[in-house]
Amino acid sequence: MTARKPILLNGFKQATVGHTAIGLWRHPDSQAHRYNQLDYWLDTARTLEEGGFSGLFIADVLGVLDVYQGRIDATLRAGIQTPSIDPLVLVSAMAAVTSRLGFAITLSTSYEQPYLLARRLASLDHLTGGRIGWNIVTSALDSAARNLGRDRQHSHADRYQIAEEYMEVVYKLWEGSWEDDAVGRDVGGNLFADPAKVHAIGHKGANFSVPSAFLVEPSPQRTPVLFQAGSSEAGRGFAAAHAEGVFLVSPDTGSLRETIEDVRDRAAGRGRGADAIRFFPLATVIVAETDAAAQAQLDDYRCYIDAEAVIARHSAIIQHDLSTADLDRPLARVDTDGIRGVIEETTRGPIETRPTLRQFAETIGITGGGLIVAGSAKTVADALEGWIEESGADGFNIPGVMPCRTFPDFTRLLTPELQRRGRLMAIGGPAHSGNNSLAPARHAFPPNIQRRFGAENHRCEKSG
Repeated sequence: MTARKPILLNGFKQATVGHTAIGLWRHPDSQAHRYNQLDYWLDTARTLEEGGFSGLFIADVLGVLDVYQGRIDATLRAGIQTPSIDPLVLVSAMAAVTSRLGFAITLSTSYEQPYLLARRLASLDHLTGGRIGWNIVTSALDSAARNLGRDRQHSHADRYQIAEEYMEVVYKLWEGSWEDDAVGRDVGGNLFADPAKVHAIGHKGANFSVPSAFLVEPSPQRTPVLFQAGSSEAGRGFAAAHAEGVFLVSPDTGSLRETIEDVRDRAAGRGRGADAIRFFPLATVIVAETDAAAQAQLDDYRCYIDAEAVIARHSAIIQHDLSTADLDRPLARVDTDGIRGVIEETTRGPIETRPTLRQFAETIGITGGGLIVAGSAKTVADALEGWIEESGADGFNIPGVMPCRTFPDFTRLLTPELQRRGRLMAIGGPAHSGNNSLAPARHAFPPNIQRRFGAENHRCEKSG
């Protein structure tokens, strides 16, 4: 019998109160208010590792959500992404209580200087033993731009142009500045690091100037596992060039398969292998002892959806104020510099087939716009396997709908069922050995980067 490939799982959270499930902070079982307490994150990390999850993906934003009605009132009332703390500061502590769990952290190419970002991620890669991933975003909130010294954000096209040069800089820093054996620790020769094997990158481009050598010696992975979440035309091209993991949001497996096949074809056109990228659609999972109990739990959660807050969040995502829109008219396409992939996904097809704004708010209030299943362990496992087969995905981002309950229920009920089916990695094996379980098999560089830097790459080749 042919072994079935494992289903890769990421826990999906944001260091805030309201994330994908909007309004559920009011539920009596919710622990969402503990987002700023360290033990909340330590318990989450332990639970995910026990449950066989490959990683924890932490989303982030750098601005308040102030598009709806031109102010932040609705989003503050619902705790949507404000208040929010920096996810990067949580990682060292979570890594200290786990040994295999990877951590994919959202950081922006629009507002983080590449030299500093490269240093922070390399530092964490050292401290975690090679378990760091970077979710590369270009940022789409005007409020972030205004609070970080600009009049407004860059255009969508400009953001991706900047991101391309940004990647060139960080690849040079991580991969080209220090040779593998630059650090010799030769006490007798009074030589900690060999100056002949540490190189200035000499980068001078349209957006960034980084002339010197990197400040950090090579970490276990050098380059962290690279993730990307944009599904626009520019986003798909960027993913094909750089991503090792792609996060997707779609309510059906047909559109997921279309996006996955398109990005894989683009990656192949760049000389990358068929398995160079792994795909993780958003999937909300409610699992209980029986189908009826799970459905009752989901129905209970739906009672707490804050529809106005959902619309306020979506207004910020698409950078278009929906406060005066007719709730009972189908979603209309807008042309903004918001998140284009979300705009395109939510306005697919003829207008008469699209949901109304009211229906949209009621539907995604729990799911964040992705797939959803509620049932017993068998029912949910069947659904996850079916989605994998239908879409061609490699795994899922599982949001913590009810913090401190969703992931423990998954681990207690669903993990054993997925293990029984051979769909989940065995738990309790040897400690992490430096190969991030979130990453596909890697070479020294992705093939496109090998071509780009060629002889400029001072790094000695070694197996991934």
